[in-house]
Amino acid sequence: MSFQQGLSGLNAASKNLDVIGHNIANANTTGFKASRAEFAEMVASAIGSAGGSNAGIGVETANIAQQFTQGNLTITGNSLDVAINGNGFFTLTQPDGSTAYTRAGNFKLDKVGNLVTNDSDKVMGYPVDPVTGLRTGTDPIPMVFPTAQPIPAKQTTTITAEFNLPATAKDAAGDPTATPPVPATPRATYGTSINVYDSQGVAKPINLYFQKTATANTWDVYDKLDDPSASPPVVATKIGTIAFDNTGAIVSPAATPPATGFQLPLTVTPSPPNPNSLPTFPVTIKLDGVTQSGTKFAVSDLSQDGYTTGELTGINIENNGMIMTRYSNGVTRSEGQLALSSFRNTQGLASVGGNKWVSTFESGQPVVGIATDGNFGALRSGALEDSNVDLTAELVNMMTAQRAYQANAQTIKTQDQVMSTLVNLR
Repeated sequence: MSFQQGLSGLNAASKNLDVIGHNIANANTTGFKASRAEFAEMVASAIGSAGGSNAGIGVETANIAQQFTQGNLTITGNSLDVAINGNGFFTLTQPDGSTAYTRAGNFKLDKVGNLVTNDSDKVMGYPVDPVTGLRTGTDPIPMVFPTAQPIPAKQTTTITAEFNLPATAKDAAGDPTATPPVPATPRATYGTSINVYDSQGVAKPINLYFQKTATANTWDVYDKLDDPSASPPVVATKIGTIAFDNTGAIVSPAATPPATGFQLPLTVTPSPPNPNSLPTFPVTIKLDGVTQSGTKFAVSDLSQDGYTTGELTGINIENNGMIMTRYSNGVTRSEGQLALSSFRNTQGLASVGGNKWVSTFESGQPVVGIATDGNFGALRSGALEDSNVDLTAELVNMMTAQRAYQANAQTIKTQDQVMSTLVNLR
C-alpha cells in the first residue's frame, strides 16, 4: 500500500499555494507578470503491461509559467514614468555589466545624471543628434543627462527671418520738390531686433532696418542707425539689398548654391565689454520667408540658433521613446531614444527578481529597436503598467488549492487507517 499519491498531491498543492501567494503579494508591483503552476500526472508502467490497469503514482509540478498579458496603465503624471503598451521590454545594463529586461518603467535620475531603475540598473537607448533628433548610432548606450553641469553655450550661426514689407512704401529719401513735398522716411520705421550669442554665451542685440530705395521692389538692409551727434558722426553701412518680383516674392540676394535659399551675410562683433577679446563671428540671415505685399510691416517669425549656458530643468519622454530635455536657457532638445527589446518566446525568459528577466536559449536572442516600430508597442509617458494579477481569480484559486491540499491529506489519512486495519488483523 502506497502513500505516494497523497504525498505528491500535498507537494503539488503546496507549490500551487506558493505561486498564488507570490502573485497576490505582487498585486501592486509595477510591471509584474503573474505565474501559474502547471501539473502533470506521474505513471510508473512496465513495458507490455495491460493498458488501463495502472492507477498512477501521483502528480508533479511540470512548470511554473509566467503570463505575459498586458497590464492596465495607470496615469502618474511623473515625467520619468513610462509604460509599454505592447510586447516590448526596456533594455537594462545591470551593475555587473550584464543585460536584463523589464516592463517596469518607474525610472529615476541618479546623482550623475544616469537614467536608472530602483536597483541602479542603467536604462539603455540610442544616441541622437540634438538638433535633428535623428539617431546617430545603432548600438544602445546608457542614457545620461547633464545634471552635474550646464550644457555649454552655442554661438549663433543663423538668423531666420519671416516678415512682410509694405508694397505701398515710397522711396525713403522722400521728394522735397514734389507737390505736396514727400518727407523722408526715418530708417527706424521698418525695423526689428533679436539677440544673438557669442562663443561664450554672451548675448549681443542685433538690429535690422529696412529702407525702401528709389528702385522699384528694392529695399536696403542696415544693422544700425546713423548717429550724427556722435564724435565722429556715425554713418551706417548697408549690409545688403533685398529685391522682390512683381508678385511680392523675394528674388535676391540669392545664396550660392541657389539651393540654400536667400541669405544675407552679417559680421557680428561681441557685445562690449569684451574682456576676453573674442573675435568677430559670421551670422547668416535666412530670408526665404520674406515677402512684399499691400499689408503693413509685420514680423511673423524671427529666431536664431544660438544660446547661453543652461541648467537641466525637466525631462519628458515621448510615445516613440524620444527623450526631450528642457534647460533654463529656454532650449528644448532631444538627448536620446529609449531602446526596446522583444523575444520570439517570452515565456522562455528567466526571472531574476527586481522586476527583471534575462534571456535564455528558450527565449531566443532579443530583437532590439524602438517603440512604434514592428511589434515593440508604443510608450505612454507619465504612466506605469500595473501588475497583471487578477486578485479575485487568485483568491478563488487559493481556495481551490486549499481544498486540494485537504483532500490529499485525507487520502493519506485513509491509507493510514487501512494499513492500521491490516496490521491489527488477528
